[in-house]
Amino acid sequence: MTRKYDYLVIGSGIAGMSFALKVASPSSRVALICKTTLDEANTALAQGGVASVTNLEVDDFDKHISDTMIAGDWLSDPQAVEQVVRNAPAQIRELIKWGVDFDKKEDGEFDLHREGGHSEFRILHHADNTGFEIQESLIEAVRRNPDIDVYEHHFAIEIITQHHLGKIVTRRTPDITCYGAYVLDTEKGVVDTFLAKVTLMATGGVGAVYRTTTNPLVATGDGIAMVYRAKGTVKDMEFIQFHPTALYHPGDRPSFLITEAMRGYGAVLRNLKGEEFMHKYDPRLSLAPRDIVARAIDSEMKLLGDDHVYLDVTHKDPEETKRHFPNIYAHCLELGIDITKDYIPVAPAAHYLCGGIKVDLNGESSIKRLYAVGECSCTGLHGGNRLASNSLIEAVVYADAAARHASAHIGGYDLRDDIPVWNDEGTRIPEEMVLITQSLKEVNQIMGTYVGIVRSNLRLDRAWNRLDILYEETEALFKRSKASREICELRNIINVGYLIMRQAKERKESRGLHYTLDYPPVPRKIN
Repeated sequence: MTRKYDYLVIGSGIAGMSFALKVASPSSRVALICKTTLDEANTALAQGGVASVTNLEVDDFDKHISDTMIAGDWLSDPQAVEQVVRNAPAQIRELIKWGVDFDKKEDGEFDLHREGGHSEFRILHHADNTGFEIQESLIEAVRRNPDIDVYEHHFAIEIITQHHLGKIVTRRTPDITCYGAYVLDTEKGVVDTFLAKVTLMATGGVGAVYRTTTNPLVATGDGIAMVYRAKGTVKDMEFIQFHPTALYHPGDRPSFLITEAMRGYGAVLRNLKGEEFMHKYDPRLSLAPRDIVARAIDSEMKLLGDDHVYLDVTHKDPEETKRHFPNIYAHCLELGIDITKDYIPVAPAAHYLCGGIKVDLNGESSIKRLYAVGECSCTGLHGGNRLASNSLIEAVVYADAAARHASAHIGGYDLRDDIPVWNDEGTRIPEEMVLITQSLKEVNQIMGTYVGIVRSNLRLDRAWNRLDILYEETEALFKRSKASREICELRNIINVGYLIMRQAKERKESRGLHYTLDYPPVPRKIN
């Protein structure tokens, strides 16, 4: 079946839904593609909050800009940083208009948190489940909007370009254009053709490439892989942020996140001997940026042969801790850990991608009529390392920029009527699932062992050789198989793993989140 829309939005987190809400109108129909359900997105798991300058008595834009540049190891694009920081307050007001309820103090002012790398208290939050509050509010707004058609349990396989019209497309082709996407209805098992004047990629991150991750397992890098296969530009994939403090509870996938805000609140990191250790690594102690804290924890674990460290918040007022972190308190208590009395076992886990589909200040990719926002995009804001809580505000600021730019240009675009249907003549046999499941485990092992927090040329070469074998096997399986979410996700994960490794091999320095034994880091400029 062929479906025609003005806008096709692939992905249903904060980036995709806020864009859809901004462009939808009776004269501009929107299709919102979601591969599971609207509530399963990385946005819903973002505990900490949203960074924005709101208290002008102590904070200002220049401070937020400086904190972002420092955290990004001076690799951030100054224009992107300026755009996000200065437009943040307006987008906070937009979120509130859509129903997001940020916590306030008794005097009516925002109850602001401070997180690692921030020089001031500027994190707006809703208890310790801010992302869930935002996701629920946006879902309600989307459901109420008659001009947005939501397609749950639909999985985008490939974006449609001139390649599907029989034309040769290379990375040097100057006018690659997106006309929509082939989308699998996972409940019916059929592939539909979605044609659109404008397509937005908002598919989130790549955490499922790693065995240990805080991301929902839908984070398989689908949008990045699709754009790369379509010859679009993908950048900075080597910068994978490992959250320092995921709850250590073997067998959990994804890992439960212990928010950065807990360290901002005063929690202290200790090794299994009960000793503090951050003073050995950074003068900012537990409030250093995430890459530094994650490497410090990794170092302590390796020095002592341990598989985790502790986060200690027992010295804080118990009732205040419960009030600030009710969900963390309840979750840990279910596992027999009373965080007001017991140390919390934590270890780093793959958390956030700073690179992705390269976009300009309008959110437009190198492929015409294709925009990318949210974690799948590389705006330049994060540089070598994301500053805590900058991601949610980046998503809404760039969704707004993309919506304004696309709305201004969509009148000059037409829908194609010569797109061929998807060729789905393959077979499906039980053996395929066994191969897919085993291959996924192998990819997770390769990435975790050789392309983790600390890397080296030898490790990257070994990963490259092993992943190359899986790539060849998976491409052969894809060509002879009927389209399924499982084979497509495996294919995307392998593509993304390749990009992370290749761009890690190309960066001949230790910088930001990319730390290699072959290139000792230079002292970081803090101010």
